[in-house]
Amino acid sequence: MPANEILAVMMFVSFIALVFTGFPVAWILGGLAVLFSAFAVVLQVDFALPIGMDWAYTSLTVDRIWNVMENWVMVALPMFIFMGLLLDRSGIANQLMTSFARLFGSIRGGLAITVTLIGLLLAATTGIIGASVVLLALLGLPAMLNNGYDKSLASGTVCAVGTLGILIPPSIMLVLMADRMSMSVGDLFLGAVFPGVLLAGLYIFYLLAIGRIKPEMAPPAPTEEFDLQAVWDLLKAILPPAFLILAVLGSIFFGLATPTEAAGVGAAGALILALAKRQLNKSVMGNVLQETTRTTAFIFGVLLGATAFSLVLRGLGGDELIEGALLSLPFEPTGIIICILIATFILGFFLDWIELTLIVLPLVSPVVVSLGFDPVWFTILFAVCLQTSFLTPPVGFAIFYLKGVAPEGVDVFTIYRGVVPFIVLQLIGMFIIFNWNALVTWLPAQAYG
Repeated sequence: MPANEILAVMMFVSFIALVFTGFPVAWILGGLAVLFSAFAVVLQVDFALPIGMDWAYTSLTVDRIWNVMENWVMVALPMFIFMGLLLDRSGIANQLMTSFARLFGSIRGGLAITVTLIGLLLAATTGIIGASVVLLALLGLPAMLNNGYDKSLASGTVCAVGTLGILIPPSIMLVLMADRMSMSVGDLFLGAVFPGVLLAGLYIFYLLAIGRIKPEMAPPAPTEEFDLQAVWDLLKAILPPAFLILAVLGSIFFGLATPTEAAGVGAAGALILALAKRQLNKSVMGNVLQETTRTTAFIFGVLLGATAFSLVLRGLGGDELIEGALLSLPFEPTGIIICILIATFILGFFLDWIELTLIVLPLVSPVVVSLGFDPVWFTILFAVCLQTSFLTPPVGFAIFYLKGVAPEGVDVFTIYRGVVPFIVLQLIGMFIIFNWNALVTWLPAQAYG
């Protein structure tokens, strides 16, 4: 094996190993880029620079980072984060919980279905995993436990439903993927709509089945009669988030705004809703701005480190090495895609979605394109696979978000036991999307031809 390929393998393995140290990922990525650049210079290993680029490799790295920061697509990130955090504090979810509980609470598993529907609406308006899981835990988990729900079922429902926000647009993960893949954010947003609804439908089917097969795990709840007043309350609860979803996704679907402009529309809409509900004050606004800044800075820090890391890895021939290894597998093209997804699923046990999006996705995407697969379909499939990383131990962030606010008696083992069926449901959803790619490609085709 040539020296540059040995360095590329060592660089990737070092990254996997150092993630377990707990050191900030942004510094790990940037530090490895600097360290292995120095190794290449000392060992006199040539970087595989693109043809026609005769400037120094350091200048190329700085230039690439500058291009990332100049990308208008990335402007959507802080605005979507701001929108989600502001809606988290607007009181919309609390009103939805009360209204949906009157509609579905009287059936077996009805409270869990209520949490699923609220999570689906929150996912289409927030896109922030932490906010969705914590909010659903505070609103839905006590109600389910007080009504006699099985602890593992209740906690698993909250965790799984809370992760829908990372897939259903406006998703910050899809914005990041579009930037890394040089793809249209609108294509990914529209392509993710049906897969997200599919997962929510699988969750509801499972909850209904549990209520039927094991009624003691999800008993019906005593609720008020669902009358005309309840219908009016439900409409009032649904209309604000529906308006925001239409403003954001509708403006993209009908070609009225770019995704970046739609993010601005969403942020403004969230501000209007918070003002209308009289939930906006100096303290709330300061907290939202602080959290938006912190989250954005974290994502961009990892993004800059990953840009330097991937550039050095590519210069050492890492992408060609991975492409050659995948194409040499003794499988048909479909088998190679399955191998990529299995590897991503396993890596999701140990790595966060940001690292997998910024490091793994750009490395495997050229292989997918060369095999003749639709890049939008594969990217959404990859996104669904990454969604499992929020539920799989030991780095399942949704589990730790829930544990931080869970009532006494709900331990980590209970949550782990509860998320296992939902991980299986996510894998079933991946299988369906894998075999019926029209679930991803039909809507973008209708919008953009």
